[in-house]
Amino acid sequence: MTGTEQLSLTKGTEAKSPGRWLALSVLVLAVLLVAVDATVLGLATPSLSEDLKPSGTQLLWIGDIYSFVIAGLLVSMGSLGDRIGRKKLLLVGAAAFGAVSVLNAYATSPEMMIVARALLGVAGATLMPSTLALIRNIFHDPRERSLAIGIWGATASAGAAVGPVVGGALLQHFYWGSVFLINLPVMIVLVIVGTKLLPESKNPVAGPWDLFSVGLSLVGVIGVVYAVKEVATHGMTPGVWAAALIGAAGLYAFVRRQFSLPSPLLDMRLFKHRGFSGAVLADLLTVFGLSGLVFFLSQFLQLVQGRDPLEAGLAELPAAIGAVATGLVAGRYARRYSVRSVVAGGLAAIGLALAVLTVIHKETGYPLLGAALLVVGLGAGFSFTVTADVILSSVPKEQAGSASAVSETAYELGAALGIALLGSIVTGVYQGFTAPATVAGPVADAAHESLGGAVEAARALDPHTAGQLVGAAQEAFADGLRLASGVGAAVLLATAAAAWFLLKGQRLHDGIEH
Repeated sequence: MTGTEQLSLTKGTEAKSPGRWLALSVLVLAVLLVAVDATVLGLATPSLSEDLKPSGTQLLWIGDIYSFVIAGLLVSMGSLGDRIGRKKLLLVGAAAFGAVSVLNAYATSPEMMIVARALLGVAGATLMPSTLALIRNIFHDPRERSLAIGIWGATASAGAAVGPVVGGALLQHFYWGSVFLINLPVMIVLVIVGTKLLPESKNPVAGPWDLFSVGLSLVGVIGVVYAVKEVATHGMTPGVWAAALIGAAGLYAFVRRQFSLPSPLLDMRLFKHRGFSGAVLADLLTVFGLSGLVFFLSQFLQLVQGRDPLEAGLAELPAAIGAVATGLVAGRYARRYSVRSVVAGGLAAIGLALAVLTVIHKETGYPLLGAALLVVGLGAGFSFTVTADVILSSVPKEQAGSASAVSETAYELGAALGIALLGSIVTGVYQGFTAPATVAGPVADAAHESLGGAVEAARALDPHTAGQLVGAAQEAFADGLRLASGVGAAVLLATAAAAWFLLKGQRLHDGIEH
């Protein structure tokens, strides 16, 4: 009996299969690794900057190209998994992810690092939609599926927060490339164990994979995100206009083509379901509000407050604790109360926590930071888990790959936009600081590229001038972080209000009529 046939068994038989929980353990291993990889780089940024000496723009590209490429390819990869088999795509992607991690670890220039991160994004795009789609096909009982998604979501959130701890421990003893080398043994285990435990599943009537749609999706997403990133930094230059127009045209052509294909990469009719659209929007704007902050918070803890990498990683741990705690019970609360109250409440909690961070400064004590991060984790655990459940329960299991890809695309696109726009706010404010008059032009220029560059440039100055330069740079960075936190808070609170209306009447066991 094939894997696809096995997944067609009755709900009762499938629900009692003990292998489903072992299979879930393999899936969350992949999620854990991708989540760790997305955040561990932020902690390694200071030492990476010192070694590779990227410009401020290059540093932003190193941070967000991974999310750009993943966002551009997730829909295509989710659809590919529906066609060739989600298990097969997951295992191939895991092997590629491990191999490309080595390339990241031994990058010798900013340009090489950007290319390596982009290739890692290609491999990462095969993993996330496959994991969530396999959960949809393994767990047919709605309550068990909610628990499985809760574990999946808690693992993703925990990985995002544990990444800095793991990275901090490694950076205490090894060079920055070690944060990528940890991927290799984990991926080897995933491939070996996943080959034995995971059932195969795919859509038996999916039709051919449209390569032209793949290209349109990639060009459209990257073009739009690049334009947003550049306009925040440099304004509406001719290059920004060109990127925006190319990206918008690519996305328009992609949508039009999906309506005309008998077997589209993405069934656009899914967005007619208000609950599905509301959940996708909540995912995108939540991550938008969070990602830019998280990317720069590690630098604030290290380069402004003077914590070592491990201490900075441990300082971010409350977010993981909160996300795990609420992710495991989110489905139960959504059924007891309502989907919209849990999602909107989670989003509002994140928004209020970000609002608190608008008052941070160099001397801010950890209790305030730790409490804010805990609330962020609690809110994210509620919101992300329930929206993922809504998205998956809104489609038949044959389309699970495409629906999962939409969910993950919203996540990654939000991350890319957040790092691009909020990160550019931080960078723009930072670059406006005034260096001491006695600092030579080349040194001042290097200091204005990034906070890490300022710390490095100060080493060539006398102690008094160095202290003035670093102090001014730190204050400017904190100013930028406060402004970005305020923008993130406004976005999250507005998203909470929108989710309250868009998810009205939505229940986890509801689905689209087919």
